Amino acid sequence: MRQPTFFLSHGGGPWPYMDGEFRHAHAKLEASLQALPASLPARPKAILMISAHWEASAFTVMTSPTPGMLYDYGGFPAHTYEVVYPAPGDPALAERVVALIQAAGLPVARDAARGFDHGAFCTLAPMYPDADVPVVQLSLRQGLDPAEHLALGRALAPLRDEGVLILGSGFSFHNLGLMFNGRGQAPSIAFDAWLQAAVPAPEGRAERLKDWEQAPAARLAHAREEHLLPLMVAAGAAEGEAGSCDYHQTDYLGGLTASSFRFG
Repeated sequence: MRQPTFFLSHGGGPWPYMDGEFRHAHAKLEASLQALPASLPARPKAILMISAHWEASAFTVMTSPTPGMLYDYGGFPAHTYEVVYPAPGDPALAERVVALIQAAGLPVARDAARGFDHGAFCTLAPMYPDADVPVVQLSLRQGLDPAEHLALGRALAPLRDEGVLILGSGFSFHNLGLMFNGRGQAPSIAFDAWLQAAVPAPEGRAERLKDWEQAPAARLAHAREEHLLPLMVAAGAAEGEAGSCDYHQTDYLGGLTASSFRFG
């Protein structure tokens, strides 16, 4: 009952906790996230969440049994700074993650204080609204080396056979300077077309992802690549297995193309 892995485009800010036009812009994404649990081979024992919104000098693992909240956004309604996603942590899984990363020779650290950031709780809320699946969050590593994050995914792969669902939360297009003025449409289309070609076939996928900067409109789609690196982790944890597009939208926020991907 091996769990698949996912790279999820997580949308903008605290959208699941809002109403109106901004929430409506996420309707297709929301539907895909709501449908995800039913597509799994079994209910996960826990979730390991790699969010674009956490970078550290070493791969850092959340160890708290009761994680708090981190409202890492600005300019949204006051109530969105009071929302709570009360999923429990899983200290035993956190230690298992530490051990796997250490065994792979990668730098690792623990953090008992960090709470869930919006890359985590805004994807999890539509998926598991009762917050009844334990969640451990794991950081990216500063430097944002694609090869290193693919290696991280390979190190974490055994968790899939232990009932753990590995989720990489980022965004297939993330250039805030182009998102809201219409100039992001063309580069989002071009980069997404590359992703649709690069992700499905496992043969040579790691090399394609390592060389992502050579893709059409790569640096227009990702002026900084932290929102793309969770894809590397999800792909690395499913090396040798096919990928497929799990969510695809061509009219996000008025014209952007966005996608999520499943592996295995």
